[in-house]
Amino acid sequence: MPNQLIQLDRVFNALADPTRRAVLERLSDGPAPVSELAQPFAMALPSFTQHLNVLEGCGLVHSEKTGRVRTYQLAPKPLQAAETWMVTQREIWETRCDQLDGYLKKMKGKKS
Repeated sequence: MPNQLIQLDRVFNALADPTRRAVLERLSDGPAPVSELAQPFAMALPSFTQHLNVLEGCGLVHSEKTGRVRTYQLAPKPLQAAETWMVTQREIWETRCDQLDGYLKKMKGKKS
């Protein structure tokens, strides 16, 4: 369980950055080389590569090097784990809010 939580923390850390989210959105269309992924961003290639390393480190992308070209592709499994966690949290909080709503209605009824 602790390893799963560490992995989830890494995924949310990766998703916290708009550059990395944009890279993931681009990779949802299919694999792409580093040069294509870096093109829309006004940053040096080494800085951009750090973003790719974060994404690869948490398992959101995989890369393959053919000759001098490194190509990245999306790996959706960690996103599914994050989605599962968020769905569980939403269900917990919806239940709590429903319980609070019921309690407040009951209290309001007693005041009348």
